[in-house]
Amino acid sequence: MDVSGKTVLLTGATGGLGQAIARAFARRGARLVLTGRRTEVLEPLAAQLGARTIAVDLAVPAEVDRLIAEAGDVDVLIANAALPASGRIERFTVEEIDRALAVNLRAPIVLARAYAPAMAQRGGGHIVLMSSLSGKAAMAGGSLYSATKFGLRGFGLALREDWRDRGVGVSVVSPGFIRDAGMFHDAGATLPPGVGTRSPEDVAEATLRAVERNRGEVEVAPPQLRLGALASQVVPELAARVARRMGAGKVAGELAEGQRDKR
Repeated sequence: MDVSGKTVLLTGATGGLGQAIARAFARRGARLVLTGRRTEVLEPLAAQLGARTIAVDLAVPAEVDRLIAEAGDVDVLIANAALPASGRIERFTVEEIDRALAVNLRAPIVLARAYAPAMAQRGGGHIVLMSSLSGKAAMAGGSLYSATKFGLRGFGLALREDWRDRGVGVSVVSPGFIRDAGMFHDAGATLPPGVGTRSPEDVAEATLRAVERNRGEVEVAPPQLRLGALASQVVPELAARVARRMGAGKVAGELAEGQRDKR
């Protein structure tokens, strides 16, 4: 798909990754509809990019419905919004669990349900679901977050098969640890030596390529992390032992502490 002149709905536009994605698509000439909760970030970004804004809280089902109604026809949906959900499950309230499931999993599914048929009727479109390497490799202290990202990845891969013959592409983008902006950066966690990162701009460019080339799945991470994610799917117990020895538990604890106020 050539995104120039296409209407792109981007959720989670106020976060660091969302801002990078918005700028990448704006440079390609896309017409942006940006959503997020923080209007003090959303409005200046929209002014810079000539975008339209719809402030919503995706944890509220009625707000998701309002977004669909107000956004109008959409050629590309980028479901990027997500809540941090690191930490042991017993340290979450039921309300926090419900909120993470609503934002990270329910909202993208409902949005895809609304837009895929309309895209097909107009002759084509594309849906991007922002998953994570945590949707391939589970780690200590990430049970809830991995549940949402495993679920989103599975939904996206199956959805791609459902719509492949009707002109609607579906891509799953899976970042690893991202520096300078985003959940990992904001938490202030320290990685073990040798564990690399990627930038928000890398995620933005990967998302753009996924749409332009109709890529089914894209990982945004250094080779060693991509290999680790593959090992977690093939030999999960061995991969978990290696992760423990590399200090995954320490990273998980730092992530949980740094993200506690953003649940």
